[in-house]
This record gives sequence, C-alpha cells and structure tokens, in this order.
Amino acid sequence: MSAILMLLALALVAYGALELIAELKTSWHEGGNALLTAIGYVVIAIAVFDVAKYFVEEEVIRRPGTLTASEARRSLAKFISTIVIAVFIEGLVIVFQVSKQDVAQMLYPTALLVTAVLIVLGLGVYQRLNVEVERESDRKDEAEQSKSSDERRRAD
Repeated sequence: MSAILMLLALALVAYGALELIAELKTSWHEGGNALLTAIGYVVIAIAVFDVAKYFVEEEVIRRPGTLTASEARRSLAKFISTIVIAVFIEGLVIVFQVSKQDVAQMLYPTALLVTAVLIVLGLGVYQRLNVEVERESDRKDEAEQSKSSDERRRAD
C-alpha cells in the first residue's frame, strides 16, 4: 500500500508539471495560476509520500510492539509536522490564488491556515503532556528499581 501511495504521489507531481507546461505553452498570463496549482500538487504529493514513508517505517521496518513511548511520541510528532507543513503551504498557495481572483472568498484559505495553527497547538499540548507522563513513569521505574535493589541487599 505504501508503494502505491508513493507512485500516486509521483503521478501527482508529474500531472502538475505537465499541466504547468501545457498552460505555459498556451498563455504566459495563465502560467502564474498554473504555477500555483502545480505547487499545490507538489505539496499534496509530498504529504502523501510522507504518509507512505511513515507506514513503511512504522509497520515494515520497525517491529510492532518494540516502540517505546518516547519513540512513538517523536514518530507521531514528525508525521503530524509534515502534514501541518503541507497544510500551511497549501493554505498559502490558496491565499495567493484567491487574492488574485476574488478577495471575498478568503474565508476558506483563512480557515485552512487557522486549522493548521490549531493542529500545531494541539501537537504542542500533546508533546507537553506526554513528556510529563514519561517523566513520571521514569520516576516510578527508578523508585521501583531502588526499592528492589535495597531488598536484595537486605536479603544478602
């Protein structure tokens, strides 16, 4: 499935490039819009490719069940960060497209950018809470190890 996603991402980039070339052949004026559209395609393709890469890393390369909490947190943060970057870039591309055509239609791109900001904030909260849980878990583990080593010394 990851390979199929990667091929689809490549096809999306090729489609965007071909569409750009076709527009530039007919009209340089429309080339700017086609360029923004091609950038949008590339951004979406990068996000799709990264999703596929994430699946390969998590489900094929790394054995399920061997992931520590901190590794899972880092992996998820990396995955979400890639998606957020794609959403931000797509939002900016749409802002430029809409601002040239009809400024009254800026609600959707603005909502897209606000959503990306909310995702970043949510990721930050998740990271913060997860780090606190990991620290508390480490403290409990250290206390248990200290307790068991004290018991072994007493038994000797």
